[in-house]
Amino acid sequence: MEVLSVSQVNHYIKSLMDRDTLLSDITVTGEISNFKRHSSGHYYFSVKDANAAISAAMFKWANHLLRFMPENGMRVLVKGRISVYEPSGQYQIIVSAMEPDGVGALYEQYEKMRRELEQKGYFDPSRKKPLPSFPRRIGVITSPTGAAVRDIVTVLGRRFPLAKVELYPSAVQGEKRKSTEACSAAATAVKAQPGEKARKEKTYAEENDCCGR
Repeated sequence: MEVLSVSQVNHYIKSLMDRDTLLSDITVTGEISNFKRHSSGHYYFSVKDANAAISAAMFKWANHLLRFMPENGMRVLVKGRISVYEPSGQYQIIVSAMEPDGVGALYEQYEKMRRELEQKGYFDPSRKKPLPSFPRRIGVITSPTGAAVRDIVTVLGRRFPLAKVELYPSAVQGEKRKSTEACSAAATAVKAQPGEKARKEKTYAEENDCCGR
């Protein structure tokens, strides 16, 4: 019986995938998530649908040809090849080209929401507030069990440990539930502000029906 090392197994699997004619030139449609732009210029993200996700890498030599900036939630068509990253044994799609898929519908939805919020006065310059250079309290609206909150706490603990992080739990998946819980969490965060500032924010939110209730 031949005994193989982990490195040998991963190398063998990679060689099988690299020789596969279907996987060597494939186009996949899905939604971008976990998008990261590395300091090297490479893009790392996932392409997902309702039931599954696949890791993706688009190296600098390929992404500099893009005519748009990828964003989380954007539906795209990615063209490339499936391969294995040997150190971790994780398979991924190496993207050579990418284009929006259904960007017209997304843009229309965005514009509709922007117009509605503009009519409510949300973009009024008089309501903009300067961010403090050294905030003492930072409110975070996200899932209490997701990776995002752990990343936020870790980075703040390393870069600015003096700040107090206050979590306002909200669902981040499921459109109706997501919008309702995020709105409630935002209202709770506003109420948590001290003094007259909080009362003004609360009054403005109620007068303008910020939660759409």
